[in-house]
Amino acid sequence: MPANMKRKIVLAHLALFGSGCMWGLMSPIGKAAMEAGISSLSLAAMRMIGPAVCFWFASLFATQEKVTGRDKTGLFFAALLSIVFNQGLFIFGLSLTSPVDATIITTTMPIITLILAALFLKEPATPMKITGVIMGATGALILILSNHSIPGESGSILGDLLCLISQFSFACYLTIFKGLISRYHIFTLMKWMFSYATICFLPFSFQELSHTISQNFPLHVWMEVGYVVLFGTFFSYLLVLIGQKSLRPTVISMYNYVQPIVGAGASVLIGLGTFGWLKAFASVLIFTGVYVVTQSRARTP
Repeated sequence: MPANMKRKIVLAHLALFGSGCMWGLMSPIGKAAMEAGISSLSLAAMRMIGPAVCFWFASLFATQEKVTGRDKTGLFFAALLSIVFNQGLFIFGLSLTSPVDATIITTTMPIITLILAALFLKEPATPMKITGVIMGATGALILILSNHSIPGESGSILGDLLCLISQFSFACYLTIFKGLISRYHIFTLMKWMFSYATICFLPFSFQELSHTISQNFPLHVWMEVGYVVLFGTFFSYLLVLIGQKSLRPTVISMYNYVQPIVGAGASVLIGLGTFGWLKAFASVLIFTGVYVVTQSRARTP
């Protein structure tokens, strides 16, 4: 493999690890913002409008590209799957269920992606790849369930179902639009996708968003919203797109398993949890599973 390609692949893995860390903190922080009074509809709208503005501004400093009409149509549907349905349904689901349940459900995406990639991209579902996915899922579930010690905190069937559909939607995006994503600069792709998402979502959320913005929330609540918009969306989607240009959908989805590790680590740092041998074992399982999947045979890098 050429040295330049190796550098791109290493960068892609680092980018996906970074996005997994950011998403790992988003569920508890987003839940805290909603419990403080930020409505789920408003938070979902801000997750689309804020990054759209950021990506348009960032694109001013990047190469200006002309997107064909056909590709703009493709980006519209990519925006529906990866932003409108994925973000909107996850935020609504999170408002109804617990952060623990929401995090557990994110572990289904690598399994869904593995199946879709085998069906539509003809990526071989090798025993090695299946083993890696199962190892990662097992480690993630051990970590999450070991942290599920908050009395009275439970989810709901509707909330869990919405979170599950959001994972299916993003898995479809990773599988279907890999070719389109490879043709344009990251900022070009994201500015159009988040713009389309805003256009689709704003008519349904404008009144609620206006009411939320007019409220006098404490500074820490707006900081939580800022984290969700900037780190949980703008930077994390940017990093995912870097990974998507060089890696297979199944490999990308495996980095979802970084989220429970980050959640466990955060709970230890703030004194709400401990890091014993069980969590260490679970973390080893997750990283081993990711490594096994990255080493499995495939038609593309």
